[in-house]
Amino acid sequence: MAKTPASTRPNAASTFSMLGADTVITGNIEASADLHVDGRIDGDIACNALVQGEDSRITGSIRAETVRVAGSVSGTIAARDVVILKTARIEGDVSYDTLTIEQGARLDGRLSPHGGQMPPAITQSAKPAEAELVLTPTK
Repeated sequence: MAKTPASTRPNAASTFSMLGADTVITGNIEASADLHVDGRIDGDIACNALVQGEDSRITGSIRAETVRVAGSVSGTIAARDVVILKTARIEGDVSYDTLTIEQGARLDGRLSPHGGQMPPAITQSAKPAEAELVLTPTK
């Protein structure tokens, strides 16, 4: 599916940044680009789309249109579309419009559907209706 550029910059819709496994960032990241993180981030992330690698660790809140989590996250996730892969370990609340969780993923927090509203950066405002999901491994 072709994307329409969001600005007059050439290739604005296909802007992509990758943080390798040897990268450690302490501080907040704000980007209009899509991010792929294989390293470690100690800070909040705000971007268009986030893809997290299996060995990656993020300590801080994540706010994006789409988030794909495969590593470790200690913080709140707020996105329209959230995919939590089986290798993911999340300690924090997840606010979403659509949610996919693979069997084997671990989540220690609350799941909150937000009905199409992109939530503001982690605020103290009233939370929307909450849903709880408990994953139990079967053998």
